[in-house]
Amino acid sequence: MKDRFKKTNLCWLAAIILSYVILTALMQAGIIDAVYETVLSTIMINIILAISLNLIIGITGQFSLGHAGFMCIGAYSAGVMMKQMPGMGGFLVGILIGFVISALVALIVSIPTLRLKGDYLAIATLGFGEIIRIIVLNMTITNGAAGLVLQKVVTFPFIFAAMVLSTIVIVNFGCSAPGRACISVREDEIASEAMGINTTKYKVMAFVIGAMIASLAGALYAGNFYVIRPDMFTFNRSIDILVIVVFGGMGSMTGSYIAAIVIGLLNNFLQSFAAVRMIIYGLALVLIMIFRPSGLLGTKEFTFTSLFNRFSKRKGEAQ
Repeated sequence: MKDRFKKTNLCWLAAIILSYVILTALMQAGIIDAVYETVLSTIMINIILAISLNLIIGITGQFSLGHAGFMCIGAYSAGVMMKQMPGMGGFLVGILIGFVISALVALIVSIPTLRLKGDYLAIATLGFGEIIRIIVLNMTITNGAAGLVLQKVVTFPFIFAAMVLSTIVIVNFGCSAPGRACISVREDEIASEAMGINTTKYKVMAFVIGAMIASLAGALYAGNFYVIRPDMFTFNRSIDILVIVVFGGMGSMTGSYIAAIVIGLLNNFLQSFAAVRMIIYGLALVLIMIFRPSGLLGTKEFTFTSLFNRFSKRKGEAQ
């Protein structure tokens, strides 16, 4: 078992390094130009947002529509600090401040709202996201509706590392005892309570972790795209993230990766067809929901362990 665990970890490490090397080589060769590098950065930030929301919706089963609010907190925390302390130092301090603010706000919001369920919870979290945006819109330090113009301090390696670390945190949480408790809450909250699981505690825990990672994605957005404004973090932004989660499969981190890549490339391709872009985009989503209502992967995950098990099974059958 230990050998299998070590082998799986080594395979994931090799896959991460290989992905980074290939993407870097494509950039240096000019195959991925400045335009596609921007698309790639957007896809990676969307992956971070999607897996953080998937922790709340897919793993814990809580329907949240306030994710753009936490992204807004992270973006403006980093943006304001970069104005005060230009450069990477101010950006890193901004990330830490965003973590703290997001965790505190998520804690304050989640304790009362996570006692709600379904549509009621969605409406409550939607209202929270709008409250955050309106607060930012009316603050002097955030420059109101005009937003902030920032220097670009985030590079591809930084975003890639943030994406990998965020995935490791969420996947490990899902495999841990609290993560298993969250899954039990998703499957049957009443039965979980009957078994002695403190459902509110684990729902709040997942909500706070998801909020902090969404804050990180917001900071990366601020440090990479020069300009942030309150209208970038509206209800529509939360819906965009939700679409990625549902499209990939609620509960599947692998699905969130695939969906973020497919939707990111689809959006870039449809820029040439601006007149019918949203029609084609919406039609594609409708067809997917008709033929794959559980998303591309449902709750399935790609793991090297399953590959090793299949290989061992075939080897045993051959013998």
